[in-house]
Order: sequence, then structure tokens, then C-alpha cells
Amino acid sequence: MGLAWVQYNVRYYIFALIFLIFDVETLFLYPWAVSIKAIGPVAIAEMFLFLAILILGLVYAWKKGVLEWL
Repeated sequence: MGLAWVQYNVRYYIFALIFLIFDVETLFLYPWAVSIKAIGPVAIAEMFLFLAILILGLVYAWKKGVLEWL
């Protein structure tokens, strides 16, 4: 028996948040991929901008060392 209060490293929460961000990205990409012929070139450019922003965020997190477990 012990205390119910257990402290976790904050890196686990950050790793989980990054996972959720890219999981939600998949939800946004699926409807776009299904209707790619009907949406037009402006929407395609906006989707690539969306992907570029997410990739920049991933690179930033990677350079800060957030994705390392140890």
C-alpha cells in the first residue's frame, strides 16, 4: 500500500500532446484526400500550408529534445 499521488515526468504529457496533434491531423487529411478532385487548387494549396505548419512544429519539438524518452 502506498500513496495514490504519483508524479510523472512532464515529457510524457508533452509526448502525448504531440501524438494527439498528429492524430487530429489525420482526421483533417482524410476528407481532403477523399474529395481531392472537387475541392480545387486553392484548397490543395491551403492543405499543403497546413501540413507545412505541422511539420515545422514537429521539427521544432524534435530540435528541443521533446521526443526523447530518457
